[in-house]
Amino acid sequence: MEMCGLDSDGKEFKSSDEMWRHEFGEQGDDDQHKNKNEWYRKGVGYWEGVEASVDGVLGGYGHVNDTDIKASEDFLKSIISERLGTNRKLAALDCGSGIGRVTKNLLLRYFSEVDLEEPVSHFLEAARESLSPENGTVSDDQKAVNFYCVPLQEFTPEAGRYDVIWVQWCIGQLADDDFVSFFKRAKVGLKPNGVFVLKENIAKSGFVLDKEDKSVTRSDLYFKELFKQCGLHLFKSKDQKGFPAELFPVKMYALTTDMPRRVHGTRSKIRSNLPGLIK
Repeated sequence: MEMCGLDSDGKEFKSSDEMWRHEFGEQGDDDQHKNKNEWYRKGVGYWEGVEASVDGVLGGYGHVNDTDIKASEDFLKSIISERLGTNRKLAALDCGSGIGRVTKNLLLRYFSEVDLEEPVSHFLEAARESLSPENGTVSDDQKAVNFYCVPLQEFTPEAGRYDVIWVQWCIGQLADDDFVSFFKRAKVGLKPNGVFVLKENIAKSGFVLDKEDKSVTRSDLYFKELFKQCGLHLFKSKDQKGFPAELFPVKMYALTTDMPRRVHGTRSKIRSNLPGLIK
């Protein structure tokens, strides 16, 4: 992809392809697969050293939790109203669930069943404990059902199970090819009218590679090019408001496997090109 960027050491790249070659080696090299696996191992290893708490999973910014959840809830409610309806039991998948923060504070208030996927075992165990019936945070009508301790690049959702697949602050851990591969596989997990929600940090342009946790922050344009490769369509999007200025901007995307009639929040291209009426 012809987008320039840099890494956290200040090294500049003329394109994302150059950056991935720098990280993994040339396509077809004997060591490329090994280097890529090591890259993922180090990424998980970074999070294995992080405390299983809200402050830990939010990188020391635990105080943004309420602001994050409120914006996500507003976005989710609009999706349910416009796309899913409220007259049936809904199921969701929380990808990169961490300690179950989003599941506990948001998803279990709108979905009858929520499954969690998370590669860091002590995060997932904390989620399992927090979301157990004994702690009174779940009920028979709204409960966490399955806990999958598996990396996102290796995970395939159960076919036809989910109304919403929620992917927040974890897709940056995936290389471009695994990003596309994941969403192509995950499509089978959606019910008719099902939606992917992707909530992520956004680079102003191109990309920024974090050498420490092995993650890539992509620009809005970068994401939209990858969505196209995945065969996904933008249903609606919204900017997160109220975060500290020193953090990356954050954006929410609702993505569908079918072409929406019109992307929400945009004017019809055909209509906007019509000459004005003389009255």
